[in-house]
Amino acid sequence: MYNNDEKCAVILAGGKGTRLRPYTIAMPKPLVPVGDYPIMEILIRQLAKYGFKRVIITVNHQADLIKTYFGNGEKWGIHIEYSLETKPLGTMGPLKLIDSLPDNFIITNGDILTDLDFGKFYENHVKNNRIFTISGYNRKHKVDYGVLHTDDAGVLNGFEEKPELDYTVSMGIYAASKEIVQYIPEDTYYGFDSLMMQLIGMQKKVTVDKFDGYWLDIGRPEDYQTATERFEEEKEKFL
Repeated sequence: MYNNDEKCAVILAGGKGTRLRPYTIAMPKPLVPVGDYPIMEILIRQLAKYGFKRVIITVNHQADLIKTYFGNGEKWGIHIEYSLETKPLGTMGPLKLIDSLPDNFIITNGDILTDLDFGKFYENHVKNNRIFTISGYNRKHKVDYGVLHTDDAGVLNGFEEKPELDYTVSMGIYAASKEIVQYIPEDTYYGFDSLMMQLIGMQKKVTVDKFDGYWLDIGRPEDYQTATERFEEEKEKFL
């Protein structure tokens, strides 16, 4: 039996990592090294540091390699268990397979490098009795072209030379109430986008907590290289 008050995190590690090829040809993305550690080991070390006692890893592609490396988590002072998808279920679909979720838990992608305080993020979610909290990050994107503004007749009425756009993105880190599981369909591919649109349609309040520290998704080769360099420069920040 698990203590419902123990901090629990679900790590999503079932994807094939196709965007990160050729690094993921021989190994699953969670085992791709950043410095001296697989990216998901850095994440597990952080969760243990912030008081999480239980981690559930959702696996599919090359599941045996992930299980062999991480085992039961004893090495990091944390209990690790696994939930196997027999087919891809998206980011939220795998939650339907987990029978023993606590009332509140963290959900995170397994390929993220960040210095987020997972403990504070989780505690803020619980304290405010939320159904779903998204960790959000401000990004800037410079458009490489001159942007034309026209009226309905096609007449130019404004122009911006290579403008810089500001927007908030999901970090792939969430805190959730167990209530959301009842809205996830059985044995069906069901992504984060599907759940958000459903919760919005039901007028359920989803909160975004903006984070201003370091965050990078290593899904693309160029981001992976950047994350590796940053980790080597500031290893103590992440561990």
